[in-house]
Amino acid sequence: MANAIINVTNLRLRTFIGFNPEEREKKQDVVINLEIHYPADNACKTDEVDQALNYKVITKEVISLVEQGHFLLLEKLVAEILAVCHSHPSVNYAKARVDKPHALRFRSEERRVGKECRS
Repeated sequence: MANAIINVTNLRLRTFIGFNPEEREKKQDVVINLEIHYPADNACKTDEVDQALNYKVITKEVISLVEQGHFLLLEKLVAEILAVCHSHPSVNYAKARVDKPHALRFRSEERRVGKECRS
């Protein structure tokens, strides 16, 4: 079985993220990177679009989740993004990285990474 790997890189969005009062009132920048695996045997054999994973649909769902959401923790945001990826039955592995570029005053970013496999 051949796995296809789709990478969505540097998806720049704004959301409510954090638990400090100012973070709960003003949207902040986040940068999201996704790695999504799915079995691509049929797509490779047939060259038919309906046999491939439509990553545009997943990306739009992630955008909607992030831009409409309110999150206290980056860990929760990562978990929700992974849930969106795995809501598509053909996804057998997903990895999400969320960077919060302006989180810490003397650092360039704060980062959380989550991985989830489906057997």
